[in-house]
Amino acid sequence: MKKYRFALIGCGRISKNHIAAAIANQDIMKLVAVCDPVAERAEKKAADLAAGTGEKPAVYADYHKMLDEMDIDCCAVATESGYHARIALDCIRAGKHTLVEKPMALNTADAEQMIREAKQHGVTLGVCHQNRFNAPVQQLHKALEDGRFGKLVSGSARILWNRTMPYYQQAPWRGTWAQDGGTLMNQCIHGIDLLQWSLGGQPDTIMAMTGNYLRDIEAEDFGAILIRFKNGAVGMVEGTACIYPKNLEETLSISGETGTAVIGGLAVNRIETWNFANPAAQDTEVAKLAG
Repeated sequence: MKKYRFALIGCGRISKNHIAAAIANQDIMKLVAVCDPVAERAEKKAADLAAGTGEKPAVYADYHKMLDEMDIDCCAVATESGYHARIALDCIRAGKHTLVEKPMALNTADAEQMIREAKQHGVTLGVCHQNRFNAPVQQLHKALEDGRFGKLVSGSARILWNRTMPYYQQAPWRGTWAQDGGTLMNQCIHGIDLLQWSLGGQPDTIMAMTGNYLRDIEAEDFGAILIRFKNGAVGMVEGTACIYPKNLEETLSISGETGTAVIGGLAVNRIETWNFANPAAQDTEVAKLAG
């Protein structure tokens, strides 16, 4: 089996997950380079990888130089959100399969360009929406594919979290329009993705209200969205960074003619409601995941 040669661009807060994945999946991949303009961060991640694999990757400050010099199959982009599109496009144009941390981009024009150019260059473009692979979410999606809900009526995503000013003060880009995108784009994007994935994908009408209530940041700290999808189902999003005193829940609810399911917990990782008109084999597995 071929081992894919990966490079990691961006060695900030989320990069530890990519290092852990590289260590855990050495049979199919090798992280050969890490890149960050802050040398200490890149060196730290290189040392972390070496401690887990016995091999230290190449360290770069400039990803353009890395793309020119290294034999790489795939790039993982884990920088500030506002740089995702630009860096991903450079990787795609260099012929590299590209995995981008969420959010994919901060506007639809950039996202569509990324998809279009990935097709043009014959490479795979992926986005880190790992909550799709949570065991309860997988069971929900199977129920949707099997038609257990009947006609879909509605769904909701509630992301009731806490982000205080010390969080935003960790880095100057946090809470900005240009690099963060706001609470809906940053903290709530996984929940929005799951809602859209579950209710049919294509929105027809969208209405929203946002505001900045408690945090001294450029972008919103609260937002609510109402979506009618092309299949007629209605989705609702409630997202906030203002919950006191700590994260409360991230919940996905789906309701249809013959079924209702609610997945909750702090990160859509616990089945709270599972009611269907007709039993199915998967219900035995679902019972093991119930909170």
